[in-house]
Amino acid sequence: MKPIFDWFRRTCSAPPLVVLIGFLVGGFVVIATMGDMLAPVLASIVIAYLLEGLVAPLERLGLPRMVAVVIVFTLFLIALGVILFGLLPLLSRQVTQLVQQLPIIFGKGQKVLMLLPEKYPEVITAEQIQVVLAKVGAEVGNLGQQVLSWSLSSVVGAITALVYLVLMPLLVFFFLKDKRLILDWFSRLLPQDRKIAVSVWREVDGQIANYVRGKFIEVLVVWLASFIIFALFGLQYAMLLSVLVGLSVIVPYIGATVVTIPVLVVAWFQWGWSSDFGWLAAAYFVIQALDGNVLVPLLFSEVVSLHPIAIIVAILVFGGFWGFWGVFFAIPLATLVNAVIQAWPRKAAAQ
Repeated sequence: MKPIFDWFRRTCSAPPLVVLIGFLVGGFVVIATMGDMLAPVLASIVIAYLLEGLVAPLERLGLPRMVAVVIVFTLFLIALGVILFGLLPLLSRQVTQLVQQLPIIFGKGQKVLMLLPEKYPEVITAEQIQVVLAKVGAEVGNLGQQVLSWSLSSVVGAITALVYLVLMPLLVFFFLKDKRLILDWFSRLLPQDRKIAVSVWREVDGQIANYVRGKFIEVLVVWLASFIIFALFGLQYAMLLSVLVGLSVIVPYIGATVVTIPVLVVAWFQWGWSSDFGWLAAAYFVIQALDGNVLVPLLFSEVVSLHPIAIIVAILVFGGFWGFWGVFFAIPLATLVNAVIQAWPRKAAAQ
């Protein structure tokens, strides 16, 4: 055990490493204890990262930062208005219609499932089908109750949403306007001997910025491509399903698998086992293949490559800690861990 303790004492006694460890532990504690309260701040930081990708090019063209910030922030407010007053009401209507159709979809699926014991009696029995249908029926009933309870608590949700709608744009504006001031203030709080922390942060900061902007573009492209395909085929709830497909790319691997179920179920309910169902399923899987094999490598070529196992483990771990934000930032956080691991022995040996 003595070599281990000697290594630990020699490594962790280096001031730059102490600063890095303290910074990471402090950030973890703050997010773990106040993550819900800081949700508007986290969301605003993500949006500011996204919009910085538009502000910086305007600055390089010679515009003062304040002018560039005002232009980009105005475009952001216009886009926010389109989402609030155009997209959200449409999605709300389609969600309501889909929930109303769930009992009919369930009934049609029940008839199909009850035919399986007749065709394949040696594989599946009627009792097994009944157990599955009972569980699915219970889940459908719970979903209806959740929708009802959500509608009853919509007043509180509306008040919270209004508060967020006021706070978040203000936070985004000041994050953009006073970016250098905020970074300078944080740097004054840190000790002078912070070489490793600065080195790791510079690497991870670029990765996070590329990830947030690339992920936004990926969501937008997949959403629009899915909506065009669904609309051309005349699929019901095309906007709702395309939005779900677009948002599913936030969770690598898992999201695409989960969202495939409602897309195929709605298509099967509308057309059954027909050529329309087959062509739409084929087009949908082509979109998924192009996303994974063309769009993702193109957008995230500058992001550190992580093994799929590392990504899935990061999603499970950070999602368990911080919910949605943990899932969204799973890849950047895994990149942070990777950067610390790579910098640790090299920097420690140099001290």
